[in-house]
Amino acid sequence: MTTIIAGHFQLQEEVDNARQALVNAGYPADAISGFYVSQPGQHDAHPLGGDRDKSPGAKDSPEGLAKGAATGGAIGAALGAATVPLTGPAGPVVGGLVGAHVGSLYSFSHMKDKGEPERGGENMAEPRAPGMMIAVALPDGDTDRAIGLLRDLGARRIEQADGTITHGDWKDFDPLSLPRFVG
Repeated sequence: MTTIIAGHFQLQEEVDNARQALVNAGYPADAISGFYVSQPGQHDAHPLGGDRDKSPGAKDSPEGLAKGAATGGAIGAALGAATVPLTGPAGPVVGGLVGAHVGSLYSFSHMKDKGEPERGGENMAEPRAPGMMIAVALPDGDTDRAIGLLRDLGARRIEQADGTITHGDWKDFDPLSLPRFVG
């Protein structure tokens, strides 16, 4: 892996100009990658579409659902068993089902509110913005020169990463990773 410096541009023409400027500055053409980053949620990383299998704000909901359904089901079954003389043998079953349903609503208490930080901190930083990007691999680690060049070319949101660019393709780029912005 090498250090990679990448910058965002508005237009394909700007990316093309930046690519040529990087080559003119002595960076190998096959160590430069230009590409488009889709909007968050549109990277089609899962068979059903989207970036994640569940919303980051609701990732703790299954745990709350299981706890609530189990507790509510047990309480409902106990109450149903107490009403057997009135309801017959269906009392514990119906009580357990109703209790499990009501208890499952407890899962909503495990969802985070808007703006509330998460336990894991996934939503603490702003996700990578969509748009055109150009990245250059720096085998010698001379980041200041590449950052300065991209900044002079008008790049916005310049970031640094570790990765591998082979034949102009950033093979291990993860659009969901949190960017590490520089200066």
